Amino acid sequence: MIETMQIRDAGQSAVQNELELLLGELPLRGGRLLELGCGRAEKTRAIAKTGLPAEIVALEVDRRQHEINLAQEPIPGVEFRLGGAEAIPFDDGRFDFVVMFRSLHHVPVERMAAALKEVSRVLKPGGMAWISEPVFAGGVDQIMRLFYDESQMREAAFAALRQAVEQGWLQLRKQLFFSTRSRFRDFDEFDARMIRVTHAEHRLSPAMYQAVRDKFAACMTPAGAEFLNPQRVDLLVKGP
Repeated sequence: MIETMQIRDAGQSAVQNELELLLGELPLRGGRLLELGCGRAEKTRAIAKTGLPAEIVALEVDRRQHEINLAQEPIPGVEFRLGGAEAIPFDDGRFDFVVMFRSLHHVPVERMAAALKEVSRVLKPGGMAWISEPVFAGGVDQIMRLFYDESQMREAAFAALRQAVEQGWLQLRKQLFFSTRSRFRDFDEFDARMIRVTHAEHRLSPAMYQAVRDKFAACMTPAGAEFLNPQRVDLLVKGP
């Protein structure tokens, strides 16, 4: 199984909704779910609205974003906690499911293995981990790499996942490859969502900022800019 793990699928093109894929793969009803790196909690809210999990804990390492999440209207059944994936503040075997939506590659490289060990630790035997990661091949990546190239971090995240399987911390159930769409009505929206984010401090020089603006402008249409973003999910299981 280890040899079959792929970081990307050259033939992937179908656009799919990740939440719909997750709901088709994870038997969430009545389970306890931990989300690591919840960010703005869009996926947290969407999962909570299904009413399936008995409990959701959403962990976020960025203090500013965590405070924003706490200040918003509470979500029934959801608890927000401050913390990182490499030191999960819960007992062994606490959760039925752990999900990471495009957050593993944001863990410092030297802590990725520790994070996946922690995922295994807090899962019950037979518990499932949904680890989705962006594949470095999309149009947004080609703009972002002008000032923030994530290719090596994403490769390191995949290597850590392979190690987790090889070491037996987690078992690979399957891989899913698909694409999502990103839409931006103009550069101001791209700037707000991709450059001026709370979890990073992108300090662009005026020349670089203009270069990014120009590259984005080349993708604009009268309806805005739309990009396809290849994605991969590694669906993992904790052994007995």
